[in-house]
Amino acid sequence: MHLAVFASGSSSSNGGSALFQLFFFGAIFVAMYFLLLRPQRRRLRDTQNLQSSLAIDDEVVLSSGVIGFISAIDGDVLWLDIAEGVEVRVLKSAVARKIDTAREAAGGEPKSDESK
Repeated sequence: MHLAVFASGSSSSNGGSALFQLFFFGAIFVAMYFLLLRPQRRRLRDTQNLQSSLAIDDEVVLSSGVIGFISAIDGDVLWLDIAEGVEVRVLKSAVARKIDTAREAAGGEPKSDESK
């Protein structure tokens, strides 16, 4: 008779424990989604937008740090002018970012009212 009491008492505590474990693993999944998966998808989307917006005469920085102007585009390959008479072939995936020449010429920041 004592065995039946212990069996029924332990099953109710296992039900609460299982529910807590389910909630805990669900919370871990949600946290991993917001901390890892969502930012990774955003970076991938931004990289794809950058690669599709590349055009001739854009100034770009490669992931290696090389800076140059795009002189031709051939599918996934870019021809990059890095110096006078020096042209290299690179993959589009090597482009880290575009340099906005209009903003760089203005000093990198919007002009403020400094005439006081």
